[in-house]
Amino acid sequence: MRVAHTTAEMRRQLKTLRGNNTIAFVPTMGCLHDGHISLIKEAKALADIVVVSIYVNPLQFGPNEDLETYPRPFERDAQMCEEAGVDFIFHPTSLYPKSGPKVTLKATKLSDCLCGSDRPGHFDGVVTVVNILFNIIRPDFAIFGEKDWQQLAIIRRMVNDLQIPIEIIGVNIVREADGLAMSSRNRYLSETDRQQALALSQALIAMQTLAAQGENNIETLKAAAQEILTAANITTQYLDVRNATSLKSKRKLNHLSSRAFIAAQVGSARLIDNMPLTYTPLEPTS
Repeated sequence: MRVAHTTAEMRRQLKTLRGNNTIAFVPTMGCLHDGHISLIKEAKALADIVVVSIYVNPLQFGPNEDLETYPRPFERDAQMCEEAGVDFIFHPTSLYPKSGPKVTLKATKLSDCLCGSDRPGHFDGVVTVVNILFNIIRPDFAIFGEKDWQQLAIIRRMVNDLQIPIEIIGVNIVREADGLAMSSRNRYLSETDRQQALALSQALIAMQTLAAQGENNIETLKAAAQEILTAANITTQYLDVRNATSLKSKRKLNHLSSRAFIAAQVGSARLIDNMPLTYTPLEPTS
């Protein structure tokens, strides 16, 4: 495994490998866990060469967010990458000029809801850095986790709108044994916080269960979830059901793909989660 710290170095190392090899790319901010390893495994199954970037992108952090304290255990991350069979780590100090970027991308429509409502400018920072990384790595495949579903939907739209020749692959959420979605920010949770955080996945499962039983009224689904969250003393930043592709809001479930989304502050950690909802219409009684 090789580590590149500059754009020129990364491009130079990949230059001789292009043409005869396919490249899969896993962008991360480091602080890796088993969820990231699942992305790397998918990348290895798809391509000859696997590149992982480790870069804490300042453009996607708001003024009161955890940019300065975001964990950066690079040596541990590098060891995990090597054990997982990664070929290259791209670990730049910065991807922007010292004076700051003067040209950036802007996400619209898809970024106006869910996390975008609470984190203005966040997805502008995401699409800007991902586009930069795509231009440096020039992969055939890019692998993202479905836990950040809104991010995945926006990146898919970016690739489509800007006609970037990269196939975007989404990988299922990896959960702890008790159902908590894996996240680098889970390490912020105290033992008490962690028990409280379990209500997020439990609330989503309650919505899934009702949908599978034939309930299609969104407010009824949300009420069932809210009962679980209230019992756990969790106040959500959002609890919503939207079209899985367009992220448009819905009043009732139908044959179109839908997902339930949740975000909440638990202790010092902002946690997000989502699950698909499959509506099963009740058979008419004779």
